[in-house]
Amino acid sequence: MAGGFSLADQLFNAQKVGVLAGLVEGAAPGFDAGAFQAAVMARLPDLELKARINWIADCLDAALPGDFETLAGVIIAALPAPCDPTLSDDDFGDFIFAPLGELVVRRGMDRPERALDVLEQVTQRFSMEYAIRPFLNAHEEVVFARLQAWCSHNHYHVRRLVSEGTRPKLPWGMKISPAAERALPLLDRLHGDRTRFVTRSVANHLNDLSKAMPGAVMDRLEDWQKAGWQQAGELAWMHRHALRTLIKDGDARALAMLGYRAEAPVRLTRLALDRAEVAVGDQIRFDLVLEADQDCPVLVDYILQFHRGAGLVPRRKVMKLGQGMVGSDRPLRMTKRYRVPKDATTVKIVPGPHRIDVQVNGRVLDGVDFEVTG
Repeated sequence: MAGGFSLADQLFNAQKVGVLAGLVEGAAPGFDAGAFQAAVMARLPDLELKARINWIADCLDAALPGDFETLAGVIIAALPAPCDPTLSDDDFGDFIFAPLGELVVRRGMDRPERALDVLEQVTQRFSMEYAIRPFLNAHEEVVFARLQAWCSHNHYHVRRLVSEGTRPKLPWGMKISPAAERALPLLDRLHGDRTRFVTRSVANHLNDLSKAMPGAVMDRLEDWQKAGWQQAGELAWMHRHALRTLIKDGDARALAMLGYRAEAPVRLTRLALDRAEVAVGDQIRFDLVLEADQDCPVLVDYILQFHRGAGLVPRRKVMKLGQGMVGSDRPLRMTKRYRVPKDATTVKIVPGPHRIDVQVNGRVLDGVDFEVTG
């Protein structure tokens, strides 16, 4: 929308390009920073985020001719100080260095060892999980040997790259050919890391893996719990983060690890909507009451079943509602307002019969129907 916020403009703009140009100019004799900036800015404002990365890499590629060894030296020499090693989370670095990873992929594929040297340095300024994946596919043994060494690297961005670069389902990432379980020994070494930036990646990696190998994920988490290498609170956080897909799927073993019994004797004694019909873009509210004859910790989700048209199976989406304790003298009451999305990109709303089901500790107790109108 005209005048609206642009992430691409925030991350890649004239000022950022100027910073990159100045750094490269200081490392590459003969590099014309002004000509490079002019070439980049001639097209940059018209491009989306990923295209901006590729375009800046195109311009660098044209402005830095020569063999890869020379290019590698220029890139490393141009880099500023690494991200602050005393920080522990959410310090991705500066996106303006993303084109350097793209350039390494283009020019360094036949020199994997040297390319990995460069990525090791660049990732300390901006995360290189996308750049390392083509090398995993082309040079699996070389990369895994390096990943083993990086598990004990002194900079947490490099340790995180080991886990993040090998994630089976990295969002927007290239599919990788190594077997998913091959990275598990690396996670064994990383799960005890004292940096949340690393342990979050390990948990996300396991969540990816749980979609295809739930048993292997559960086995690993149980082994790590027994090993005692990670602080108890951090490991508990990792459990919750790594098992979020299995919890939504109602996996009994995952629920038990988080302290919830799938067979807990909980009853849904009330489930009511504030209306039977709701228009697209409007809200509908539902109230529920849970009761039990003994104390039971509960994890409560609600499942939306979206109408897709006559003869088609509804689309299901599991969403968090809350957690708490139900006892003989303390029913648990919950209320939720849900807005039927009008312009959502992830789900297409088709007017017709929809349904809300209540899931407690992975078990669907009951549901209620409502109508969505156009």
